[in-house]
Amino acid sequence: MFTDTHAHLYKEYYEDIESVIKRANENGINKILVAADDLKSCDEVIELGNKYDNVYACLGIFPENYKDSKSKFKKIVESNITNNKFIAIGEIGLDYSNPTNKNKQLALFDYQLSLAEQYKFPVVVHMRDATEDTIETLKKHNVKGVIHCFSGSLETANILTDMGFYFGIGGVMTFTNAKIKNVIKELPLDRIILETDSPFLAPTPLRGQTNEPKNIKIIAEFLADLKGKTLEEIGQITEENVHNLFDI
Repeated sequence: MFTDTHAHLYKEYYEDIESVIKRANENGINKILVAADDLKSCDEVIELGNKYDNVYACLGIFPENYKDSKSKFKKIVESNITNNKFIAIGEIGLDYSNPTNKNKQLALFDYQLSLAEQYKFPVVVHMRDATEDTIETLKKHNVKGVIHCFSGSLETANILTDMGFYFGIGGVMTFTNAKIKNVIKELPLDRIILETDSPFLAPTPLRGQTNEPKNIKIIAEFLADLKGKTLEEIGQITEENVHNLFDI
């Protein structure tokens, strides 16, 4: 059995989310963690978590959505503290591909990390072209979590490993010219969790199609070949990692 630790199952992307979840179950994906990226999707993922036994909610505001109200986000978090389907703060972080709003992104990231620290939630971190600021901001807080869709260097991975973080690995690893596979080959398996980032980044041979949680099995098979492990071993190890990180 496997867990998709990062998917965006929003109505704007899928006409029939129930069928997406059913296909995942039929392919051995027994848990799906759905990540919010703004105030609107926070409500959506909580609704999904409450509706489906095997769906869990991560609540967060994506860096480029910095205009969303921090106070409203805090109210959403606090109103769901006792909901056992709410398991992480995310997707949060920094994205400097458009670096004009760095200070506002940093303020939002720091604020959400403070909430995670206060309420003892793991974090799901987006880090794009912002390695140094992401690491320095994380160091200010006593939090654990995962670096979503990790694409950094082995040096960066070693720093984050020492800080206790996990790495979300998905379809990018399967792309023909993806350099990240060389880094992943060196990552310790006890720090890897699997994700699709659905509906984005469908793995080869489905690249360009709408991604779904069911495709975790393709990612797991690729990782097994890369690491010289069986699919069953990859399933067992990554599931242990999921339960070590998230209160599921």
